Amino acid sequence: MDHTLGRSCELCEAARLTTWYHEDEVCWVADCEICGVPMVVWTTHGTEPPEGDLSHMLGALSRAADEVLGAGRWSVDRTMRQIPDHFHAHARDPDWWFRRFGTSRR
Repeated sequence: MDHTLGRSCELCEAARLTTWYHEDEVCWVADCEICGVPMVVWTTHGTEPPEGDLSHMLGALSRAADEVLGAGRWSVDRTMRQIPDHFHAHARDPDWWFRRFGTSRR
């Protein structure tokens, strides 16, 4: 657990609140508690993983996203909106926003 400015980091805590797809010494992949799509989280607290770790993480995310969302039906979103100080990336399919808010495309 990291204590950044006296706060604990939710991603360092790695609480198992949703479905998990992968876990190893570099990363874990689980459904995002907020948006409900697979996301990969670096096990090290920080924002810039080395290239080897990044490649490993995106591979783990790809395997989970292909299984959950379908191969070729998603893209990587590396914008860290809610937790900007700990690297994580989401697999976004075209309908994730609509599912998130319980609406459908018209």
